[in-house]
Amino acid sequence: MHWLLCTLYFAVLLLLSMYGLHRSHLVLTCLRYRKKLAGMASRDLALPEGIVSDQGDVPHVTIQLPLYNEATVVSRLLDHASRIEYPREKLEIQVLDDSTDETRAMVRAHVEALRDTGLDIVYIHRVDRTGYKAGALDAGLTVAKGELIAIFDADFLPQPDFLVKLVPEFLADPRVGMVQARWGHLNRATSLLTRVQALMLDGHHLVENRARSAAGWLFNFSGTGGMWRRQAILDAGRWQHDTLTEDLDLSYRAQMAGWRFVYRENVVTPAELPEDVSAFRAQQFRWAKGTVQTSRKLMRKVLESDLSVSQRIEAFFHMTPHFAYPLMVFLSLLLMPALLLMPATNARTMILIDLPLCFGTMGSLAAFYAMAESAQGRRRIDALKQLPALLALGAGLAPHLTRAVWEGLGSMAGEFVRTPKAGKGALGGQRYRARADLPMVEVFLCLYSAASVIASVETGHWFATPFALLFTFGYGYVASLVASEQLERRRAIAHAPALQRDSTPPPAAVQADEELAA
Repeated sequence: MHWLLCTLYFAVLLLLSMYGLHRSHLVLTCLRYRKKLAGMASRDLALPEGIVSDQGDVPHVTIQLPLYNEATVVSRLLDHASRIEYPREKLEIQVLDDSTDETRAMVRAHVEALRDTGLDIVYIHRVDRTGYKAGALDAGLTVAKGELIAIFDADFLPQPDFLVKLVPEFLADPRVGMVQARWGHLNRATSLLTRVQALMLDGHHLVENRARSAAGWLFNFSGTGGMWRRQAILDAGRWQHDTLTEDLDLSYRAQMAGWRFVYRENVVTPAELPEDVSAFRAQQFRWAKGTVQTSRKLMRKVLESDLSVSQRIEAFFHMTPHFAYPLMVFLSLLLMPALLLMPATNARTMILIDLPLCFGTMGSLAAFYAMAESAQGRRRIDALKQLPALLALGAGLAPHLTRAVWEGLGSMAGEFVRTPKAGKGALGGQRYRARADLPMVEVFLCLYSAASVIASVETGHWFATPFALLFTFGYGYVASLVASEQLERRRAIAHAPALQRDSTPPPAAVQADEELAA
């Protein structure tokens, strides 16, 4: 029993260290290609002078705006989309609205007003949400006029020069199938939660995407804030909804079909981060489950493809990062018995057990997120200051995302749960709140990890104490936030007027709206 436990403990450490080393590898890749990345960061292709006011020889572009019950943010999205600079004769905006609440009436009125200004904007409402976002995008693609398709989620604010900066990438190389822009963060400074989220996303965009793009590895369309060549979508088999990450799925199919992707870090589209931990967990759950589903669907094809060895290895790590969460939970459960059974009477024991946990976790993450901050002109020290909170949040999310991994392994597709957006309008952040069960698993793990803290002190495993504390704080932090949010939500529902109590969508008995007449 003693040796079995120790073997399991070191095996989990080894697997987690692999993902830590992979982060370090991405950092080193960015350093290796720093000259190329500097050139891409200063890249400023542009349409010919005066082309924005004259249709000229530019491709027709369709902007797709997929919506579902987005009353708090839809008006600002439509306003920003209507101000995008591009020849009006070559621009179409599709509002793909699957809403079942008051969003429908708001959008219809707004679209009518914009159409009166001469803008080519159409409103498409489906009878049901078959395929969820992927289904809506595919339905719009069927009738889209554009050769190029730009996509923005409801919480994004497309900037006026977005098309002017991205369209030239497609003109310069006919094999470019997708161009992804970087995400900005409207509410980065709102709270510790939003600051940590911003840092996590910056790591994805400014380390992962930059490294993969520079090295010629496969990377993914992020679901929004990017542009596709229509033919690339068709060649890859169109949008498919058998996973919850239709963007990752289509990205891999398109690149394996021979299309090239471009990442533009110097084109930034601001977006809103979830301000409630319940909404953030729901978003992360969907991403984790969908990524596992995509790995089930495509991993074998990728590994058996004609891609280079380095491309296939990177694809493996790209599609399996969420497996670190069940490993993290397992490690927190193994920590206390390992501490009790492994005596810390000599330096060798402490090095074998404690130091890998310390340096393997902290070192790679520190380098990864410090690079993400410095790449956008921010101070590295700011990333290091937020690193404990980021680690604690990751630990606190681990039980919930472990369930997502398990569900992803057990079934394909599933319900696409939207991420509630607070917006800044009169409706406020209380209009949509994510539902969640009370976090009993996190509470148990918090108490268990607290016992591990005591065990680390009693047994003299001093290097393990900070990490046992980290698990304790992480589980407790997320549990307390989720519990307080859900209790507040239940109180608000109990005191709300009867007509406002049920925020669940009505049955799909609503009739489909006819597309607004031209």
